[in-house]
Amino acid sequence: MRKPIIAGNWKMNKTPSEGKKLVEELIPLVKDAKCDVVVCVPATDLYAVGEAVKGTNIHLGAQNVHFAASGAYTGEISSDMLKELGVEYVIIGHSERRQYFGETDETVNKRTLRALEAGLTPIVCVGESLEERETGKTEELLKKQVTEGFKGVEDIAKVVIAYEPIWAIGTGKTATSEQANETIGYIRSVVASLFGKEKAELVRIQYGGSMKPSNAKELMAMEEIDGGLIGGASLKAVDFSQVVNY
Repeated sequence: MRKPIIAGNWKMNKTPSEGKKLVEELIPLVKDAKCDVVVCVPATDLYAVGEAVKGTNIHLGAQNVHFAASGAYTGEISSDMLKELGVEYVIIGHSERRQYFGETDETVNKRTLRALEAGLTPIVCVGESLEERETGKTEELLKKQVTEGFKGVEDIAKVVIAYEPIWAIGTGKTATSEQANETIGYIRSVVASLFGKEKAELVRIQYGGSMKPSNAKELMAMEEIDGGLIGGASLKAVDFSQVVNY
């Protein structure tokens, strides 16, 4: 039985003091959660939020990690830096990183291997654009992202995958819970073809397409969906807690 995992991705929002206030409001609201609860916060918030969630059931997450252990990479953050701050999870290959910052399947792979080596749990994002979906390339693209992104991974069960239907984000189009379930099932079948069915059944796959209080219960009832990577709804304690307590 896979334990559900709900992770908030704050993106570039909340200063350290705002972040601390948000998690302080969140702590009592999610204390009885039956799923793993993660907040992936901006690098500048990691210390303040990390201190605030110590001793609670909320896990600290980052939004990126560099693939080198250290070195001349101005502006980047290493796995050791994250570990020392108490970070347990890290988002890798988010669609915004791929779209705006030149992230590729190759760099996603290198970052994933680095995170695993450091004992961090990577939340690796995959997903297709509207054009790719409308031209029937969904499966081809997802297969490529999974195959190339997880090259050299020894224990795939230590990875969380997040399916982001980029075509349904901010386009006015929405993925039904059935569509989300079907696509996540396909992703799991690709993982099974690479790592074996037994291992694939252990991998937690989140849905990252605008999960919110109004649709969380329906999505989480789907057989293949093991959680959510939550954007907008994670920026308000009440909204995020309602998703967590679906």
